[in-house]
Amino acid sequence: MVAMDQRESLRQMFAAATGARVGDETLTSFKLAVARQVGPHASGFLVDQDYGFHRIAAERTVRGGLIIAVDSLRQEPDGPVEDTAIDERVDLSAAREAGAVAAKLLLIWRDDEHRGRRLDTAAAFVRRCADAGLLSVLEGVAKPAAGQEASFDGRAAVREAARELAALRPSLYKAQVPLGGAAPEDRLLEECARLDEVIPVPWVVLSQGVERDDFPAAVRAACRAGASGMLAGRAIWSDVVGSADVPAGLRNLSVPRLKHLAAIVDQHARPWNAR
Repeated sequence: MVAMDQRESLRQMFAAATGARVGDETLTSFKLAVARQVGPHASGFLVDQDYGFHRIAAERTVRGGLIIAVDSLRQEPDGPVEDTAIDERVDLSAAREAGAVAAKLLLIWRDDEHRGRRLDTAAAFVRRCADAGLLSVLEGVAKPAAGQEASFDGRAAVREAARELAALRPSLYKAQVPLGGAAPEDRLLEECARLDEVIPVPWVVLSQGVERDDFPAAVRAACRAGASGMLAGRAIWSDVVGSADVPAGLRNLSVPRLKHLAAIVDQHARPWNAR
């Protein structure tokens, strides 16, 4: 599945690639191009309502399941996402009528005094999706709490986030790749197996934080350990951002990558309805 719900982070990617800060229309145009060129080859396509969901839903270029992002992101200009909430502007029932089959919430997980509040937010998201007749995709991204950067154990935090959030029984849990994918595949397999032990629902991996060339091995390790695939963006299309010919770049670079990743998933993944 392809993730195309990046917002300010995508604007940052354009600035890094072109040296200029682009407007909203450029973000929307890029997302539409990814949907048109890559979407037909994906089993799922994730996008936000501000930059393309309604256009993509109306065009019906995505043959797989259409997923709407419902996270409101808190981040400083040109900074990382620090916290999230449910975007109350997103009408889940209307999204379903438009063609969505699922909704996704990103939750920044930290071991701090706001842990309970974040868990309540995630639980509310799962309930709202069920009420609207949508599948729920819950994405946990573990980050250190303030003052804990030096002692932060990323592997343990990724597992603890998964254990806590997946226990809420979303339809699908979207997990970080342990070790950032920067390890031999046998080591990744070991860590992914430990992750699989604490996740009671189907799960997939995301590509943020993983080098593009490392991602296929990471997907293979995760699927061998019990994952049902991947929901990734940067590992598929990041080097096409700022290209002079975006459609050609997507056809020549992104589509073959997605097909290669899909072949790995087909060979090694646990079917998502088998859990």
